[in-house]
Amino acid sequence: MSLLREAERCLSNQKLYSTLNAFITPLQGSAPTLDCVRDADLRRDKGKPKSNADGRLISIKDNICTRDFSTTCASEILKEFSSPFNATVVEQLENAGAIVAGKTNLDEFGMGSHSVHSRFGPVRNLRRGRNGESLSAGGSSGGAAVAVASGQCYAALGTDTGGSVRLPAAYTGTVGFKPSYGLVSRWGVVAYSNSLDTVGVLGKDTCSVRDVFAILNQHDPRDPTSISPSSRSRILSHVNSPRLASRMTSSPLKVGVPVEYNISELSPSVRRAWHLSLAHLQSQGHIIHPVSLPATKLALSAYYILAPAEASSNLAKYDGVRYGTRAECLNGDDEVEKYLYAGTRGKGFGPEVERRILLGTFSLSAAAVDNYFIQAQRVRRLVQCDFDAIFKAEQPLSSHAALSSRREMGQGDVDVLVFPTVPFSPPQLSSLVNADSKTSPLDAYMNDVFTVPASLAGLPAISVPVTAPSDGQGSDDECLTGIQIVGQYGDDELVLKVGELLEGKKFI
Repeated sequence: MSLLREAERCLSNQKLYSTLNAFITPLQGSAPTLDCVRDADLRRDKGKPKSNADGRLISIKDNICTRDFSTTCASEILKEFSSPFNATVVEQLENAGAIVAGKTNLDEFGMGSHSVHSRFGPVRNLRRGRNGESLSAGGSSGGAAVAVASGQCYAALGTDTGGSVRLPAAYTGTVGFKPSYGLVSRWGVVAYSNSLDTVGVLGKDTCSVRDVFAILNQHDPRDPTSISPSSRSRILSHVNSPRLASRMTSSPLKVGVPVEYNISELSPSVRRAWHLSLAHLQSQGHIIHPVSLPATKLALSAYYILAPAEASSNLAKYDGVRYGTRAECLNGDDEVEKYLYAGTRGKGFGPEVERRILLGTFSLSAAAVDNYFIQAQRVRRLVQCDFDAIFKAEQPLSSHAALSSRREMGQGDVDVLVFPTVPFSPPQLSSLVNADSKTSPLDAYMNDVFTVPASLAGLPAISVPVTAPSDGQGSDDECLTGIQIVGQYGDDELVLKVGELLEGKKFI
């Protein structure tokens, strides 16, 4: 298919699927866009494309700054904000010939698991339930995932803090990739939790995800968390060492199966998809090996202390003075509304953001910081150590003392881990947005139980769609779910390779 025809189809689908609410700001004006695509087609015909994404339409999550589109973070407090600059990742894509396809909907400031906490309304999954009801698209990058699933763009950029790219990928039947922390620039990304936020990629398949990741995988001197060129060289030489290089060729892989992830709450169809995926890998000659990650059971609790604490600090700057929306309530009768700061934040933030700010502020208070925030940081270190203990590849940026201790213990023989992305099939949207619903915020937080550990450790992870026989609760006789592959830090290419082995498999 020519790039022009692909772009025309994407633009047509943006109008056709507008009711899914995937975009906050869709692409306006098709003529300039198609002119750019025609130029890219000519470059491709001459064999001189700028990149594999040259002339492709790529959507951007609306918490990533763009000069030509407003950046709202799906929040009332930023409803009138326009960034004077592009985020680094947007610059990189445009320099590679890609075209911004619009800004996608999300949970406000990336805080949510179902993309329902948005001032622009919830995102609707393209998939439907057994009785035709709307299903959750996952979150917080639900708009990006739905845009890809419905063919409204070639690929999409999202952000992943605790699973916000992988979870919607599992719910929508797309591929969602979270790179190793620090490989992709965060400059120009509106911060939720600095030590966890990672720009991720969603696509129809692993090939499209790899094309976009290749463009973004660069050092950015403006981002203090970006991995330096010398450290990137160190990672590359480590991955290409004789002991590890064979994993990318014909050598069979040792696939780890964490026993702690076989939780009782796991739905039968998801468990079946997991078992069939492992059986498929075994039939390809790879070795299945059970492993233990004992700190896993503490990871979710630690995440919901650390992330809100950092969010509480990051969102303090939205005060109605420097930028964003200012509440016009200084003459109000309400005592709270008489004050600019309280009034602006009270009207500008939604209930989920307020909930997390309050939780984070409490965790950082003098009376609670030792029992909550500091303890959560210790749990985070335990989670990292658990992963380091079971992988064959050492953490390439660890100290020599830590590596020597690990070798003396004789640990580490697994190449990748394989387990479900989410424990359940996507819930009905009505159960999440209705005021009389019995669903609590804790139910949504539980969706992140399998995605949070890799985020705490900064590891690369990908969710790929797999179809297995249904448990009778889905829309038909098949269950489409996500299977997650996690690798050691810097093993992004290996994670993508294993993702290719499983993506789109139908075990019916």
